[in-house]
Amino acid sequence: MAQANTLQSWIANRWIGQEANTPLHSALDGQLVYHTHLEKIDFDEALTYARKTGVPGLMKLDFQTRAQRLKALATYLMERKEELYEISHLTGATRQDSWVDVEGGIGTLFAYASMGSRELPSSNVLHEGPAIALGKRGGFAGTHILVPRGGVAVHINAFNFPIWGLLEKFAPSFLAAMPCIGKPATATSYLTHAVVKMMQESNLLPEGALQLVIGSTGDLLDRLTGFDAVTFTGSADTAAKLRANPNLIRESVPFTAEADSLNCAILAPDVAPGDPEFDLFVKEVAREMTGKAGQKCTAIRRIIVPEQHVDALGERLRDRLSKIVVGNPKMEGVRMGALASMDQHRDVSERVELLARGNEVIFGAGHGFNPVGEGVANGAFFAPTLLLCRNATINTAVHDIEAFGPVSTMMTYRDIDEALHLAALGRGSLVTTLATKSPTIAAHAVPVAAASHGRVLILDQEASVDNTGHGSPLPQLKHGGPGRAGGGEELGGIRAVKHFLQRAAVQGSPTMLAAVTGEYVRGGAVKESELHPFRRHFEELEIGHSLLTHRRTVSEADIVNFGGVSGDYFYMHFDEIAAKDTQFGKRIAHGYFVLSAAAGLFVSPAPGPVLANYGLDNLRFVAPVAIGDTIRARLTCKRKVDRNRLDEQGRGQGVVAWDVQVTNQNDELVASYDILTLVQKRVN
Repeated sequence: MAQANTLQSWIANRWIGQEANTPLHSALDGQLVYHTHLEKIDFDEALTYARKTGVPGLMKLDFQTRAQRLKALATYLMERKEELYEISHLTGATRQDSWVDVEGGIGTLFAYASMGSRELPSSNVLHEGPAIALGKRGGFAGTHILVPRGGVAVHINAFNFPIWGLLEKFAPSFLAAMPCIGKPATATSYLTHAVVKMMQESNLLPEGALQLVIGSTGDLLDRLTGFDAVTFTGSADTAAKLRANPNLIRESVPFTAEADSLNCAILAPDVAPGDPEFDLFVKEVAREMTGKAGQKCTAIRRIIVPEQHVDALGERLRDRLSKIVVGNPKMEGVRMGALASMDQHRDVSERVELLARGNEVIFGAGHGFNPVGEGVANGAFFAPTLLLCRNATINTAVHDIEAFGPVSTMMTYRDIDEALHLAALGRGSLVTTLATKSPTIAAHAVPVAAASHGRVLILDQEASVDNTGHGSPLPQLKHGGPGRAGGGEELGGIRAVKHFLQRAAVQGSPTMLAAVTGEYVRGGAVKESELHPFRRHFEELEIGHSLLTHRRTVSEADIVNFGGVSGDYFYMHFDEIAAKDTQFGKRIAHGYFVLSAAAGLFVSPAPGPVLANYGLDNLRFVAPVAIGDTIRARLTCKRKVDRNRLDEQGRGQGVVAWDVQVTNQNDELVASYDILTLVQKRVN
């Protein structure tokens, strides 16, 4: 029968679902809160809509415009975050837990909007240069481009972060012009439903850019092609099953998995009780055990400790865990909520029982566990549980069994190499933390740990002032790990966008490569003009607009004067005798004098559309410039990025990158670089 609290799927621009199906209960008191819907989804319709409506709609926008849409969407959601917080507590999350999910997810949209506006072009072709000469005469070159795939991204997410899990995948796929179909875990799908409804109501997304599946994926994966992509977050077992889908294998559909893993934290042998790093380690472990009730793919499951400090660490952790108030997050002072469901509670209980065999439970339900709040007796609350394994090289269950809750196992080692061996027995994880005071230990341990962990956090007192924590994946850095962790990559800045683009090698003349990439390639045709390029407004500039300057002969006075102004009296510029004994055999001009002299040659000094020079990239001093050499510069419009921004006077502007080549009297290249300028648009 139809029920008002039945969740709906957003498919082909309409909400589907009236008849109640699977009941979903509050993690706090077991009360019924929602149902999934009974109606089956036509996944052929969903994919056809994404391909025929979503892809063209996204391709009408360029990278820069999509980045602006992301920023606007993030602003829209942030203004409505309290609505999401109100629903989030039903999952058992505290306000702090929900902050990671809600504002962490929205913050990821902001981060990708910012990275996209800085690093992506105002087109749908991303040049992955530089171009490479493939012939001796300069007429043939090659480079790489990345372009939208024209397919659909299917994002399958776990129950623990129903908002962040969707948004951290949606952001880069949206920038890559890839419409997505989001499939949240059923247990907490009501929170994903809420944020998708907001996103749809914002009217900021092109039609077909986002669809939502509540319930089963049915035959969705069986209908994908090699132009599509699948991402998955969840258990390693489920990842393995999905990866083996015959259609995904047959069609070579890209599949990225980020799976739960037995992440660890290592207390290095140089850290002892009383050290700041020891205290930081205790705090980090306790936070990772209890944050989100331990339901994080990055949570610390194994605590690897020098055998001489295990008892002291155990005592400190017991003391800290005993002060954690567990219960309904609405109650004052509650710092840990419930597991997401009673099914999850049963699963964690079974795994703790297996982990306890042959090990000691040094803190758990028998140590005064008493959740607070009305109805908690029917909630999915689980006691923070700390175990101790004194023979972790023999009792390998601690490296195989994961209890996805507030559960962690301490294990002892004798030296750092044994600690690293124990860490590797987890067969790959998302993250490990190394607490140490010693750069020498860090230099030895981190490369070893990096082979089996996707991220390594070095925890010391210096880093503690800004440390974001063991369990906090950041948009700028890779999230994922080898082996059991899934072997995939998410986040990592613009790398994540590139995962959803198709890379192709392109060969041809420099002129043709410039036409394809939208970026001047050296050796290609230039557009000489009597009007100085700096006199042109942004929209009047074309790629290849170029200026070949007049000449300037470098004198000894130039070198002396530049040394006096800069304070640079390096012997190569001033000591004739010493300079004769070098590879150059004579005094040479300062490299930065050459740079400054080139600017004097190509800059148009009068007021004009060029507002500011705010960067210099790829600077190389290729050959020396001696006294008596004559230099000139070629300035060429290399790349334009229209960021569609207005200044304080309401005038538009964009960024122009200029290729600069400085040559000598023999037409030999002596300096090479790009300069970045802010260029004004014409006032309409």
